Formats: sequence, structure tokens, C-alpha cells
Amino acid sequence: MAGKLKFAQNLYLGEGIAPEKLDKLKKRLNKKPLLANVYLITPARNPADQLDIFDARQLVQPHYKDEEFLVLGMASGYEDALQLIERITGECLKARGDCNLREYLLC
Repeated sequence: MAGKLKFAQNLYLGEGIAPEKLDKLKKRLNKKPLLANVYLITPARNPADQLDIFDARQLVQPHYKDEEFLVLGMASGYEDALQLIERITGECLKARGDCNLREYLLC
């Protein structure tokens, strides 16, 4: 069993994720998320943080089976995920004048 994934309407993609393969990737993640090198960006569970980055393979761990995740971004590798968050932060700073990523992405 894996955690349930809900994908943001304005899903951010890292450079290593091909937009034309996105639907297939979403289906595979929901069915069996044992995909190497796929990282998900979600709102942080800890209120002191803004975003979490985690390997999609973690979703098969038993304690995630009843969890729901809002996926804000997908990346191919941890470095790609960091670059994606850097890009999102730049957009947020330009649009809002601050770096409140949680508010920016969830509005």
C-alpha cells in the first residue's frame, strides 16, 4: 500500500521530468511508487518548515499507507528538486516580495 497522491493544478516540474510523460508518471506513482530518482515536493508536515522533499519510494512504507500528499512539484533527483525549489522561491520573491512559499503555492 502507498500513500495517496493529489497533484497540484499548477504542478512544478524539474528539468529531468518530461511533460509529455507526466500522465504516465502520475499513474505509476499512484499505483506503485517504486520509481528510482523521482522526488516529490509537498507542503511540509512540520509547521516550522515550508516544503518537504522526499524520494517517491518512501510512499510504500507502512506508516504512509493512510496518508494523503499534495504534490506541488516533481523532480528527477535530489539536486533537481533543490533547483526546482530555488526556481519557485525566485518566482515567489518576484510575485510577492517575500519567500512565504507555503502561502504562495497553496493560494
